[in-house]
Amino acid sequence: MSTPTLHIMLFAVFASLFASICCNHQSRKDAALFIFGDSINDAGTNNYINTTAFFRANFPPYGETFFRYPTGRFSDGRLIVDFIAEYANLPLIPPYLQIKDDEFIRGANFASAGAGALVDTFEGFVMDLKMQLKQLEQLERKLKKEMGSKKAKGIIKEGVYLISIGSNDYGVALLYNPALFQSLSMEEYVGMVIGNITTVLQGIYKVGGRKFAMIGIGKIGCVPGLRLLTRNGACSDEANKLAKLHNVALAAILAKLETQLQGFEYSYFDYYTSGSERIQYPSKYGFKEAKTACCGLGPYRGNSTCGGQRGVKEYSLCRHPEKYMFFDAYHASERANRQFAHLMWNGSPSVIRPRNLKALFKHEGA
Repeated sequence: MSTPTLHIMLFAVFASLFASICCNHQSRKDAALFIFGDSINDAGTNNYINTTAFFRANFPPYGETFFRYPTGRFSDGRLIVDFIAEYANLPLIPPYLQIKDDEFIRGANFASAGAGALVDTFEGFVMDLKMQLKQLEQLERKLKKEMGSKKAKGIIKEGVYLISIGSNDYGVALLYNPALFQSLSMEEYVGMVIGNITTVLQGIYKVGGRKFAMIGIGKIGCVPGLRLLTRNGACSDEANKLAKLHNVALAAILAKLETQLQGFEYSYFDYYTSGSERIQYPSKYGFKEAKTACCGLGPYRGNSTCGGQRGVKEYSLCRHPEKYMFFDAYHASERANRQFAHLMWNGSPSVIRPRNLKALFKHEGA
């Protein structure tokens, strides 16, 4: 082979590599992660609002596994959204209320522990879903001012909007207002919740968002805190029925919006089935315990006293949170969160459909 031919071939290889690196970087340079919802996604929003310790996790032992200090996350370590950020080559996404004016880096977390889709769910103590949408609108205006309209539009359009909401709407109804279902059917109540979620999805679309990652409701009747409502610590059938109704309605509305709104893309994560499998067969997924929480008080450690800051100082704490599916009465351990995030990122249509998050981000890497 002649030297000129070899040079041409080598140039072609390097040019191809450069184009690949350049274009992969180019396609992802505007990728941002915007996070909405409740305590499943809250990375510390409630540290910055006037609320009570019941809606905060800014005290030990929260955060002990990974951060070594409490951050406001309701877990011993990272949340699902933290792992998703890692898989997408993003930094940990900070709470919107923590971000200084000129500090925007690849996204914002608006999620607030205790939040619901309904405004009156823990009203006055949390940032409900509609308030979170207003914060996104504020952020969009700031980005336009700081970066110019074109760049801001690109960031908003290419961003992924990851949302977990609804569990508190149903939990509040069952725990604090059980008489509600004497005047409303479960289907009607679910319809109200889904109606509010739909309005917010349309609002995000109006701002410019096009890619939506929705976490369905988990098997909430089987969390330690709701096992206390039943005889012998069985799962709450009422709570699980509401979760199933919600998930069917949510999946249907997402499919409908994809046909109605041009460019609308979504991923729906079947949190219920994935959680149910781990509750039923914990050892298969590396857990020793999936009924009792690592941290709390009473049967199944289902009383939400973890950390001793919520009116009751007494609580017990397990030695190995990674062996527990639930860290506290209502929230998953870091190990469980990692497993759920992996399914969301790379899972098959049996758990995340019609596309996984790797496809939604249009991510080239592993």
